[in-house]
Amino acid sequence: MEQFFKEYWPFLLLILWWTYKWLRAKQVKSDLPALKSAGATLVDVRSVGEFANANAAGTLNIPLSELNSRFSEIPKDKPVVLCCASGSRSGMAKLLLIKNGYRNVHNIGNWSNLA
Repeated sequence: MEQFFKEYWPFLLLILWWTYKWLRAKQVKSDLPALKSAGATLVDVRSVGEFANANAAGTLNIPLSELNSRFSEIPKDKPVVLCCASGSRSGMAKLLLIKNGYRNVHNIGNWSNLA
């Protein structure tokens, strides 16, 4: 058994990470009605082209590469719900927002979870 963990620990760690990410997105999705009623700003951090191709109604498109220069479009006193294609870019955006003083930030992962 010890040999198994020595050989496969990166794979196991990846499974744990994806499981955590999936569970967190599921929790945010169940909290979404309450977040919306609290005036949440829904931000899609995918590229302009990805957003134009398909998006959830009511989302604001601020590509991750533009986020630093567009903080003023996101109120700090309301919840922020982030999405992208997989949850990775929105995870980075969450860290960036928290670093810049946002306290009520949620990553729902895939944009289709907002529908």
